[in-house]
Amino acid sequence: MMSLSELELLKMIQEPETREKGYRLLIDMYQRRIYGIARKMVLIHEDADDITQNTFIKAFKNLHSFNGNSSLFTWLYRIATNESLNFLQRKKRKFLLSIEDHEEVMKKYVDSSPLIDGDAIERRLQKALLALPEKQRLVFNLRFYEDLSYDEISQITETSVGGLKASYHHAVKKLENELKKE
Repeated sequence: MMSLSELELLKMIQEPETREKGYRLLIDMYQRRIYGIARKMVLIHEDADDITQNTFIKAFKNLHSFNGNSSLFTWLYRIATNESLNFLQRKKRKFLLSIEDHEEVMKKYVDSSPLIDGDAIERRLQKALLALPEKQRLVFNLRFYEDLSYDEISQITETSVGGLKASYHHAVKKLENELKKE
């Protein structure tokens, strides 16, 4: 199948007779990557699935406000990262858990879930990532796992490149220290 440019896809979505097909193609193009970033932030499959679905719903409702200052991919990632961060905040408030308690719940999930791939080292890294502040974890995930440039991450998070580099550096140092403990 020939791949569409983002511009062609946007034109399809704007036309009433091709809108539904355009939406399906948009989901096909980006669903795995959006799910991936949500899953790295919230770990639990069902939560990541919900965030992915909410990201596309929000995108469809607000596509008219997409102004093309960034790529469609970057815009969707921004929505997904905001949805992930908002989800984590709501979850903490809903269960009235302190950050440490929430981290413990997630660490237990890393140990017990058959859906978390990898060996003991990967599980240790996932637990260490949970100890990071959410924004640092997000920057680390986007840079390390998604292999995005600082410029792309800057567009997604609306943070300066310098701030992102510092965040990433601090995250790596904290991870190194956490992994050395064990």
